[in-house]
Amino acid sequence: MDWERIKERLEAVLQTPMHIGLISEADWTHLSEEQAEHPASFCRSIERGQDVLFYLAKEHKDIRVLQIAGAKLTASERKLVEMTVESKQAQEKKQRGAFLSEDERKAYQLRDWLLLQMERGSTYAELPDALASQSSLYSTKIPLLLYGDYSQNQSVSYADLKKLLESFFESEIILIPLLDKEWLILAPEGLLTSGSEEREGDEEESVEQILDALGSGLYEMLANEWVGECHLAIDYPVKPAKSLFATILKLRETIMLGRSFHVGSFIHLRWELRLEKLLHLIGEEEKAEFLEQVLRGTDHALDAETVTTLEHFFSLDCNVSETAKKLYIHRNTLLYRLDKFKNETGLDVRTFNHAVLVRLALLLYKVTKRK
Repeated sequence: MDWERIKERLEAVLQTPMHIGLISEADWTHLSEEQAEHPASFCRSIERGQDVLFYLAKEHKDIRVLQIAGAKLTASERKLVEMTVESKQAQEKKQRGAFLSEDERKAYQLRDWLLLQMERGSTYAELPDALASQSSLYSTKIPLLLYGDYSQNQSVSYADLKKLLESFFESEIILIPLLDKEWLILAPEGLLTSGSEEREGDEEESVEQILDALGSGLYEMLANEWVGECHLAIDYPVKPAKSLFATILKLRETIMLGRSFHVGSFIHLRWELRLEKLLHLIGEEEKAEFLEQVLRGTDHALDAETVTTLEHFFSLDCNVSETAKKLYIHRNTLLYRLDKFKNETGLDVRTFNHAVLVRLALLLYKVTKRK
């Protein structure tokens, strides 16, 4: 969007210098809430000190604004700038829509509605019937949130990504572009039962196991055939017409928790991050106090080898034999490592209470150490 040309035109009309810049979304939201005439209403312009800022566009976690520094605009002049900006936004939106396929047009309508709810700071919003009906969102879907870790210089085509996803799922899906590099995928619920005939006679897989396998396969395909690394969050099947917006908020939280507590992981499953969600809500002082009480100054005991050993030990239900196999070490070597940790910290992870304490300490240690 050519905002420089709009800026020059407004400068000529109002005879005042203007500047295009960025402010954080959090700052914009805070100032909007203070100045909005009605709760949850969208502000097209706000005041920050002696400056007036006009909303141009959202860019990831920032807002691009037109800034008039120290200007004493009359109400009519301020309204003129707002209407000029709004007219340009509408024109660009109309031009963009003329080149979209029907599927993409519907996807962008859903995107615009979702982004509006985010701008309003909503925590729950139900889709209008018209949007839900045209996109078949009354049937149950499997929600996945995809975040691409590609550079700003790389562009991703909606049509190409949708074709790739439908090739993987072997069925039609709904793809909704959200913020920069962020895509919502709604896959058919039937994927949970497809192939059940082939598994007949075997032990029945749980919903969580099927979703985990689905996410692992999708991640591997995207990492190899898309534009590189990505993060993928998965949740239980939902009915999007009633809970699409709330589902997106949960999936975003899932990616945030996964990236915070499990660096190096790229597939994030909400049901596996319940403990992390609880710990995230604890204040920084309480986290530090807990670590001090549990480790008692023995942080040095948590070297890379020990952390890896303990994480595998906990993931395999504290089974010594299975952990030794997983780590490709002798059983006695594992027992030596556990005894060494016990001697240094006083914590024997082969007992239930100490295992719980160390498991919590490990999660908190990783996030507090990085800070």
